[in-house]
Amino acid sequence: MAENTSHTFSPEMRRGLYEAIFRRRDMREFLPDPVPDEVLARVLIAAHHAASVGFTQPWDFIILRDLERRREVKRVFDEERAKNSDQFAGQRRDKFLSLKLEGILEAPLNLIVTCEPERFGPGVLGKVSLRDVEVYSTCLAVENLWLAARAEGLGVGWVSILRNEDLARIFSIPTNVIPLAYLCIGYVRDFPDRPILESAQWAKRLPPRTLLHFDSWNSRAGDEEPLIKAIEDPAIWREIFPDELPASR
Repeated sequence: MAENTSHTFSPEMRRGLYEAIFRRRDMREFLPDPVPDEVLARVLIAAHHAASVGFTQPWDFIILRDLERRREVKRVFDEERAKNSDQFAGQRRDKFLSLKLEGILEAPLNLIVTCEPERFGPGVLGKVSLRDVEVYSTCLAVENLWLAARAEGLGVGWVSILRNEDLARIFSIPTNVIPLAYLCIGYVRDFPDRPILESAQWAKRLPPRTLLHFDSWNSRAGDEEPLIKAIEDPAIWREIFPDELPASR
C-alpha cells in the first residue's frame, strides 16, 4: 500500500524539524550576547502553541532579567547541589560534583515556565481520570520552546536542582501556580555532537528497541519484527538526510 503523503512536509521542512530534535542539547555554558526581542518572541509564541489537554493552556512565562534575584537562585542551587551529591558515593559523587549543571549567572536570560492547574476552574475536559494533565501539557510547552530555541541558534539549559518553594518565594509566584521549569537561555559557542552527560560518561542513550513493548508490557519482539528492523535501518532517513545520517546523534 502506498504511503499517504498528502499532508507530509517536504523533505527540507522535515529535515529542519528532525535537525532541531537531534541537535537539541541541554546547555550549561553561554555567551554574554543578548537575545533579541524578536527572536525571543518567536520562541515564546512557539511554546504557546504546544498541545494542552482540554485546551487549558496552563503555562505562564516569567522572564528574568534581575541579576540580584538570579544570584539568589544561584545560592539556592549551590545548596541543593550539595544535598544532591549525598545520594552518590565515591567516584560517582566526585563526577557529579565535577559537572557544570547550570548557567544561571552566565546566560543573558533566565526564564521560568509555570503551570496553573484549574486556570479555567475545576472542570477540565480530559482531567477526570488523570489529575496532572496541566503539568503534562506545560512540559510540552517547554519542549516546544527548546526546539524553537535550537532552530534559532539558542542554547537552553533546564536547571532541575532547585526547590519550587524557593522559586515561589524569590519571584512572588502564587501558591496555586507551579514553577515547573527554570531555564537558562542564550547563544553558545557551539553545540556538542553528543549530549553533555553522555560525553562525560555519566549516562548513555538507550537503544530504542529496548524500550518497545507489543500489546503487553511482557511482550517484546525479536530481531525479525519489522518495526525493529526499520528502527535500526539507516535507510529510513535517506530521503530526509541524503548526505549525513543522524544515527550517531
